[in-house]
Amino acid sequence: MKRIALQLRAELMLLARNGEQLLLTFVIPILLLSFFGSVDVLPSGDVEPIQFLVPGVIAVAIMSSAMVSLGIATGFERSYLVLKRLGATPLTRGQLVVSKILSVFCVQIVQVAALLVLGLFLGWEPAGNQWPIAIAAVLGGTSAFAGIGLILAGRLRAEINLAAQNGLYLLLLLLGGMVIPRDSLPSGASTAAQVLPSTALADLLRTTLNGDSGALLVPGAVLCAWAILAPAIAAKRFRWI
Repeated sequence: MKRIALQLRAELMLLARNGEQLLLTFVIPILLLSFFGSVDVLPSGDVEPIQFLVPGVIAVAIMSSAMVSLGIATGFERSYLVLKRLGATPLTRGQLVVSKILSVFCVQIVQVAALLVLGLFLGWEPAGNQWPIAIAAVLGGTSAFAGIGLILAGRLRAEINLAAQNGLYLLLLLLGGMVIPRDSLPSGASTAAQVLPSTALADLLRTTLNGDSGALLVPGAVLCAWAILAPAIAAKRFRWI
């Protein structure tokens, strides 16, 4: 735990110094929610657009920061041989993965809080009393997406990793029901999308934050599986250089 705490402190210091990346992590989801929450251009099914958008944009923010930002940054750290020095220390691959996941979760506490406040300002109405499950979903989503990002970052060259992270982000964004309802997708794609972490996270957040009648068991099981397996694979397959 001491090694994880020390590496977590180092990761947070690196994030604080990388102001441009941190700014984009916060600003893009806020702009996304501000724009689409103010104009009625996206389909939202049978619910009010803002009720659909707030949990979806929070899911997008989690995926962006945990998978894309972390994955790309880690890929370039490998490329520049920054992580090569860590490989010579007692820090294990698993401890590195855990510390990176925790560093992203610390950032997302502030990020999610800002999006919730903005959502309230735009007219979002929270319902239900399942906030502990929502917090667990945020942590699970962080773990799942960070694990996926680190799987790619730990094996691919920096340039290929950059393209792979962005390509996978767009795929999960379109199929995951985050900003576009899955009802708008072909039936086969909608069914297959249920096993994606993006779908599970968006469904869990909508059910818990909006007080919807959606089931928790299936998306909870899917997200839990991704949250455990993805970091485990990343820790097993990660290469320092």
